[in-house]
Amino acid sequence: MNIKKPPEVIENVFSKIASEAFENMDAYLDFFSPTDKKGRYLPYDELRHRIDDGLNHSYVWSLTKAARNRQQCKLFTLGEPSQRCSFVLTPLIQKAISEVDRNTTSASLEWISSQIGEKSQVDYLLNDLIEDESISSSQLEGAATTTQVAKDMLKKGRKPRSEDEKMILGNYKLMLFAWENRNQALSVELISDMHRIGVEGIDDDNYTPGIFRKSDDVHVVDADGNIVHTPPNAKNLKSRLKKTLEWFNKKQEDSDDSSYLHPLIKAIALHFVIGYEHPFRDGNGRVARALFYWYMFKRDFAAFRYIAISVLLKKAPIKYGKSYLYTETDSMDFTYFFEYQCSTIIRAIKKFKESYKNTALEIEKFNQWLWDAGLFKQLSEKQRTVFQVAKNGIATGFTIRNVESNLACSYNTAASTLNGLVDLKLFKKVKNGREWLYFMDSKESIMENWGK
Repeated sequence: MNIKKPPEVIENVFSKIASEAFENMDAYLDFFSPTDKKGRYLPYDELRHRIDDGLNHSYVWSLTKAARNRQQCKLFTLGEPSQRCSFVLTPLIQKAISEVDRNTTSASLEWISSQIGEKSQVDYLLNDLIEDESISSSQLEGAATTTQVAKDMLKKGRKPRSEDEKMILGNYKLMLFAWENRNQALSVELISDMHRIGVEGIDDDNYTPGIFRKSDDVHVVDADGNIVHTPPNAKNLKSRLKKTLEWFNKKQEDSDDSSYLHPLIKAIALHFVIGYEHPFRDGNGRVARALFYWYMFKRDFAAFRYIAISVLLKKAPIKYGKSYLYTETDSMDFTYFFEYQCSTIIRAIKKFKESYKNTALEIEKFNQWLWDAGLFKQLSEKQRTVFQVAKNGIATGFTIRNVESNLACSYNTAASTLNGLVDLKLFKKVKNGREWLYFMDSKESIMENWGK
């Protein structure tokens, strides 16, 4: 993961240009802006390819940095020796904040449920989205299990059969822990607990669950094995974290002065801090991402429980890694990391919105089909829900225990629901070990059975 580090900043760059390259002053001044003409906050690694021949790269970079320094918002100090962290509030970050405010609060989640109208169907959809984040976060860390196999494990509640499956189950438990403990104060103890929940039982000798690293032999490497980040020393790790967490526990979100910060900014910053400090021997990435979710839950953005960011991070892991490096190699300018995360969050929210809109549309079409086929009156509400879930492909296989859990009903009710669908020739069932596996019959068979 090679990147070109920026050149040294020239303090008196305007005087330099005026005395040495005045004829190109207008061309240089085009770079006196935090972003380019398309609103992009480019690192030097990318900006250098957009500099015209004949222009001095050091001059261009110094002008860009001067413009950015005028708009920087200070955050906290990080590392050892400590460095002041900052960011610029770019158009992309502002757009992400707007999307989060409009679509992910607890109130907006209630509105989504009212739009779909059938709470049991919403619950099934949302449970599936919770699984997506747990699975993709693990795959981002190297778990090789396929998404379908992982979903099967979580839905059936079966024990994991490999380290990869243990990692996915650990992430699932970690996400549940983040939600259930959203009202706790942020502390090193909470971070330690999250690590233990997420990695315990996978490879305890390697992960040392819940234990902060005590040595400096931990490094972050890229896909080729090159060291791309060496965390600060382990000796003062806890004291550094405690100091940084004090800043996060201050409620800048509630401030009515210049110190105000939106919760999204703080949640992403917390994600970065864990990745940078690397407090554990392994498993830091999944803890960092879980802490992002935990902070958003804490600030009442409940819909993030069902917004799978890691699904998108997994598709571009190199860009994810570079966003860390751009920040670290440019005087701890968090804007690069913020922008990458914000672009991912915007896409994840869009996917979430599409999921519930498609669900609402499918329910409407499905109910019309049920009515026209004469099935509507014969199905219970729970049977309609399970059939709709199967028809949409949200889940392809069902067990009695699975339906019992997702529909919050008794075992006998779940069994009656599934067996009733079999009796109506909508579902089939096969023996799978000690339990029955139910699945929807083909559309052609259903239509044939019902004279369509």
